[in-house]
Amino acid sequence: MRACLAEDVVFRSPVAHKPYAGKAITGAILANVIEVFEDFRYVRELEDTTGHALVFEATVDGLELTGCDFLVLDDDGLISDFMVMVRPLRAAQALAEQMGARFDRIVALAESDAT
Repeated sequence: MRACLAEDVVFRSPVAHKPYAGKAITGAILANVIEVFEDFRYVRELEDTTGHALVFEATVDGLELTGCDFLVLDDDGLISDFMVMVRPLRAAQALAEQMGARFDRIVALAESDAT
């Protein structure tokens, strides 16, 4: 997945207020979230001239979750904007807790990838 990201990609989390900018932090977030999700699978793809919407399903702490990755591609076909939305609220809260517990690890991974 990291190879599909533009250097200046912006990641918009479903549980954080501010976006994260850059390939290193976005790659680190994605590497960790795939460990948090159980039974992750894409179930539908929608696309138009501006990008793609990939609907997915997963489980977090025993809670079923449905989400969508909204991807905008740059002129080179790399992801320049990556926005995620998830539902229902309880599953989103479980995701936020799991990712929050990994935040220091995510930052360290991003810093090691950036160097």
